[in-house]
Amino acid sequence: MSLSSWPTGSAICFGGDYNPEQWPREVWDEDVALMREAGVNLVSVGIFSWAMLEVREGEFDFAWLDGLLDLLHRNGIAVDLGTPTASPPAWFFAAYPQARVVAKDGTVQGFGSRGMASPSSPEYRRAATRVAGKLAERYGSHPAVVMWHVHNEYGAPVGEDFSAAAGTAFREWLRTRYGSLDALNAAWGTAFWGQRYVEWEHVGLPSATPSVANPAQRLDFARFTDHQLRACFLAERDAIRAHATQPVTTNFMANECPTTDLFAWAREVDVVSNDHYLTAADERGHVGLALAADLTRSVAGGRPWILMEHSTSAVNWQPRNVAKRAGEMARNSLSHLARGADGILFFQWRASRSGAEKFHSAMVPHAGTGSRVWREVVALGAALERLAPVRGSRVEADVAVLWDTESFWAQDLEWRPSVDVQHRERVRAYYERLWRDGRTVDFVEPSQDLSAYRLVVAPASYLLRERDAANLTRFVEQGGTLLVSFFSAIVDEHDAVHAGGFLAPLREVLGVAVEEFLPLRAGETTRVAWAPAGVAARTLVADVWQDDLVVDGAEVVGTHLDGPAAGGAAITRHAYGAGTAWYVSTRLDVDALEPVLEQVYADAGLAPTGLPQGVEVVTRHGEDADFVVAINHTSEDVKLALGDGQELLGATAVAGTLDLPSGSVVVLRTAPRRPGGDGRP
Repeated sequence: MSLSSWPTGSAICFGGDYNPEQWPREVWDEDVALMREAGVNLVSVGIFSWAMLEVREGEFDFAWLDGLLDLLHRNGIAVDLGTPTASPPAWFFAAYPQARVVAKDGTVQGFGSRGMASPSSPEYRRAATRVAGKLAERYGSHPAVVMWHVHNEYGAPVGEDFSAAAGTAFREWLRTRYGSLDALNAAWGTAFWGQRYVEWEHVGLPSATPSVANPAQRLDFARFTDHQLRACFLAERDAIRAHATQPVTTNFMANECPTTDLFAWAREVDVVSNDHYLTAADERGHVGLALAADLTRSVAGGRPWILMEHSTSAVNWQPRNVAKRAGEMARNSLSHLARGADGILFFQWRASRSGAEKFHSAMVPHAGTGSRVWREVVALGAALERLAPVRGSRVEADVAVLWDTESFWAQDLEWRPSVDVQHRERVRAYYERLWRDGRTVDFVEPSQDLSAYRLVVAPASYLLRERDAANLTRFVEQGGTLLVSFFSAIVDEHDAVHAGGFLAPLREVLGVAVEEFLPLRAGETTRVAWAPAGVAARTLVADVWQDDLVVDGAEVVGTHLDGPAAGGAAITRHAYGAGTAWYVSTRLDVDALEPVLEQVYADAGLAPTGLPQGVEVVTRHGEDADFVVAINHTSEDVKLALGDGQELLGATAVAGTLDLPSGSVVVLRTAPRRPGGDGRP
């Protein structure tokens, strides 16, 4: 998307979900006055208003929305107009009870919450497309509308659906995918447990079963679920495009919604947007935030994206909803901006008095405009106005972490060797190590061109296609450095163990083979003797997993001191072609990964940046300037040498070092330079 077509032009988007239908008309005038005070330039409207727009089937009332859009436009506030299809009205379910979602155990989901009807329901698809088209027909040329917002958080709360409509659609999807029952039987391995099909009508959904359902069927059902959700989006998007030319988006939930393949979805939107909320139980939630932001930028292909929702303070759905402390909202917001977001929006503008989310924080909290939260909202709006020059610049990384949603779907199925092996945990552990070392990360699919990266990390690649393994092998052969964690390259795209056994597609590049998995008991720890050449020996603590490794060309740099693989290889390094491939066959925590990554970086021509722990620094590169964002998440003041330039938030010149007080953020505009920060030419 070009700068001229960005929803708010050259400005950074700032605002949030606006739900005026919850308030008397006189409150609207107060709202827009406060929006102008806070510097709000974009609000999302209409996301849950289907019952107010189509009061009965085919009977539309747009008068209130006409007045609202006119009011916002007069006050210089642009609109991201939502289609309200995430919450069908009561009349819809009364007319089409067959469109209700059915849970895996056969329970029919009722009305009175939020969530879409069955994504496979023809009646839902028809009604959703109709209301989207009517909105676009009426408001496609309205000057307030700068973007369209389809639905809300696809896959949350409605993902898998086991209704009759889903069963019919699943069979049709399988016919298209496989073409014949013979091909389906082969892909699903139905010779096991006598599951062979001879009629298409006999193929059903992986509903509740006496024992574990066919894992290949479960994997295909996950693919089908994602396809059906996306088909609903495409139907609405195309209905909008028949009448409107503004960009179309839908809000993702990066790293939080397992039913959607973000890379596939990103190819269908005009601008990527994401919702992110801190996990209150995570004491290093700012690291999880950075992961989600890097993932969102990555699925956007490096293009600018919008943080469509986050919270000013506490949310309302977690077991313990921890409030944000002074300055935390700004740090959260500017961390997203540092990692590529050109829009910072919240849920929601004004706190609701009624309903399930009345305890969710807002830009205008229940405490009103005399509150600390409101003062921080106004301050953030002013800061984003000063940061407008950052708009359109890009983040570049030389480290990539593999992200494969289909592999995650497969790994999360039942009857795996250990319940303690979770893809989320390994992705977070390796990401946090990279974060602590100051390395900026892109997430990539294993099929992508990897030539732009010096280092590729595969923390959780349980499912790895042969062609993707070949892509990783070429990357190393051509000079790249690859780091692979345990329980990788185990199965193919049908969740069948690779011919040749575990790790087979990567054996050549890694120089090792796995004879047997050796998972550990709950709470059991083991030790690894870490002794690469030229490095002081030390002992690393590991847990959860060991492999019975056969070394075939690799150098052993870590050895198991105890456990079932005692005396065997734990960590290996293999020179292959012009590059190097590493294999870590046990679970190391973030601290234990530090010495391993130091050696991996050396092979890749990288190094830790030496930042104080708890300080993050990310650079956005523009045509005429770079923008270095530094955030201090600690309770101690630090000094940083970021170069010479102009600090945009404080409007001060910087030469040499600058002070970064506890809990603060600085944004330094400097002369443009090559990315990497490691002195390479």
